[in-house]
Amino acid sequence: MPDRVALRGLRARGHHGVFDFERREGQDFVVDAVLYLDTAPAAASDDVGDTVHYGLLADRLVAIVTGEPVNLIETLAERLARECLAEPLVERAEVTVHKPSAPIEHEFADVAVTVVRERTRREPGDIGDARDPGGAQDPARRRAVLSLGSNLGDRMATLQGAVDTLLGGADAPVPVAVSPVYETEPVGGPEQGAFLNAVLVVDTDGPPRALLERARAAERAFDRVRGVRWGPRTLDVDVIAFGDVRDDDPELTLPHPRAHERGFVLRPWLDADPGARLPGGGPVADLLEACGEQGLRRRDDLRLRLPGRA
Repeated sequence: MPDRVALRGLRARGHHGVFDFERREGQDFVVDAVLYLDTAPAAASDDVGDTVHYGLLADRLVAIVTGEPVNLIETLAERLARECLAEPLVERAEVTVHKPSAPIEHEFADVAVTVVRERTRREPGDIGDARDPGGAQDPARRRAVLSLGSNLGDRMATLQGAVDTLLGGADAPVPVAVSPVYETEPVGGPEQGAFLNAVLVVDTDGPPRALLERARAAERAFDRVRGVRWGPRTLDVDVIAFGDVRDDDPELTLPHPRAHERGFVLRPWLDADPGARLPGGGPVADLLEACGEQGLRRRDDLRLRLPGRA
């Protein structure tokens, strides 16, 4: 039996539940994670790189709890277990989600769901692996990441309209996840108002250029004017990553050449996909830790919806 690393009593506030008031008001959830792995290499080297960095793992688990709402704690536990198995050294994960404030009209001590999952033969980073926020991915498709921003007009209506436009019509990409909305002050350019930013994760079977054209069409639909560099805009849609494609094409450089230094991209991306990796750049969680959140303010009063989801 492998050794165990346990992280217990990790508390975070989420908006999961089947009732509207649970989604609206939120409540605390408590997570216990037990990871099964061989700790002998770390004991011999005394190097954290040879074991699980439980501090960084805690950050990713909290991002899932505080991220996209789900109806059931069974679903939440499944996502957390998958994130644990995204750690290359972990062979098995046992995750318990406690819901101590569950809406039960009787005195009770706790409600909890425990799932036990083992690593399959797929390695982290494979298509459909444990880090996919929406579950298994069609092998014919690639996962793409789009960054959305607006600082003119009705910013929230524009972001929601952009999501609807990007995911509408023939040959539209398949929605996987959309991040919480963040507000951030502009960086560079003339004096202007604050941005609302979000990240949309999709699966698509088209080429990168087709996704770029869809992004530009969404910008045109909301009267985007390309004038002053880094100036105010009704809508900005950037293709941040497209599978593991790396391309120096100046019209569509992949991954986005400045994604690794932009907190307003990394933070919502991590919320939407806690196991995300930037091709050639490493885990998004590590990149965010390096650059910081740069004054981002999460707007829990604003929430984007995906088509067909409440």
